[in-house]
Amino acid sequence: MTAKTKTVLVIDDDEGMRDTIAAIFKRDYRILRASSGEAGLLVLHREHVDLVLLDVRLPGISGFDVLKIMRENYSVVEVIIISAISEIETAVQAMKHGAYHYITKDFDYDTMRSLVRNALERQDLNRQVLTLSAQIADQGDREFVVGASNAGREILELVNRVAQLPATVLILGESGTGKELLARLIHRKSGHAEAPFMAVNLAAIPRELVESTLFGHERGAFTGAHKQQIGKFELAAGGTLFLDEIGDLPLDLQAKLLRAIQEEEIERVGGQKPIKTDFRLIAATNTDLEKAVKEGRFREDLFYRINVVPIKLPPLRERPEDIPDLARVFLQRYSSRFRKRVEGIADSTMRILTNYPWPGNIRELENLIERLVAVGDKEWITDEDLPYEFHFAQLDQSEPAAGESLFQEATNTFERNFILRALEKSGWNVTATARYLGVPLSTLKFKMDRLDIRELAKRLRGV
Repeated sequence: MTAKTKTVLVIDDDEGMRDTIAAIFKRDYRILRASSGEAGLLVLHREHVDLVLLDVRLPGISGFDVLKIMRENYSVVEVIIISAISEIETAVQAMKHGAYHYITKDFDYDTMRSLVRNALERQDLNRQVLTLSAQIADQGDREFVVGASNAGREILELVNRVAQLPATVLILGESGTGKELLARLIHRKSGHAEAPFMAVNLAAIPRELVESTLFGHERGAFTGAHKQQIGKFELAAGGTLFLDEIGDLPLDLQAKLLRAIQEEEIERVGGQKPIKTDFRLIAATNTDLEKAVKEGRFREDLFYRINVVPIKLPPLRERPEDIPDLARVFLQRYSSRFRKRVEGIADSTMRILTNYPWPGNIRELENLIERLVAVGDKEWITDEDLPYEFHFAQLDQSEPAAGESLFQEATNTFERNFILRALEKSGWNVTATARYLGVPLSTLKFKMDRLDIRELAKRLRGV
């Protein structure tokens, strides 16, 4: 929030003091006034307030009582105590009760301006801490990888065109295609990379907690709401709010989300005051939203509101030319993370990976490479390292060579992996491997040539 959008509430029974403070700050902040503690709490209940200038001696409840109530119910609001009494004990009590500072009514104007500015800066810092805490699931070195496919290049070109525009983006794609990583890429290229990026997976949040997670809640709004909580909308201020699996959002909350987008303001659960919002929305889903609209499961007006810039992420099986690039990126990532020296993936193994249908998309590929690097102890990943389902899938999709049956193709795959494992155990020494297998050296060499193993073995261990 900019300084001009900050709201300062003056609670003082002295009308002259209220007028004086209003005159000092009216050009910089929105000023609200209250002549008693009760009236001040009523304003806090109805309005969004950032800072309270609070008199100690008030008719009815005292300033310290107001401060105590505020700390329990409006914990993010900063408070500066103002009093005609210059006593150390009063100042200490104010700080103990959670006030930012204490100042007497014979204050210097510049001192007061500086104090208010510092208090609001601390509030912004506290909000940043909340935002960082909400982003604690660090993405590390994860990033959206653009491979060699035309689809990948077209997506990158579209991102470059729209990233710096405030337009809402809707990312469509199957689970595991990298929708959140693409959203993060858009955020980084937006020109506000230092601003918050708040990601919310709506499918992973219990139904009863979705509203509170998005909009926040006031103390006592529901059972278990022991203190005020800031929602993702507020934490994303100035940055990007990423709503993953938006197709799973309940209909009643779809209406509230639509209002937040249209009016650029929200209300916390249990609250009655509007809070201005300022964020760029990116939504994503693996649901066919147009079908959901026809079936009454998704609001048509919300669909058109979020479908401003649609980006379709095709499944990995439709862009196999991207698999080698993705696999190499993941290999480098996890080799570094696990401090292992893995040079690469054998050509034949890469062909198997390229022909695999990848029902789990990029996430499945990444998980496979991570597992192979974690449990392996070789410098190259070869066919034998892959789970059996990859070999079965290869057989399902491949045509046997001329004169060979499907059974023979399966036999060759098994024999190839068996010989590779024997070579590894024998230190890639062909003669020692022949002795280990109990076959003539000439037979082993013939099989290695027929099964395309010899060149691979040379590359792996200089055979």
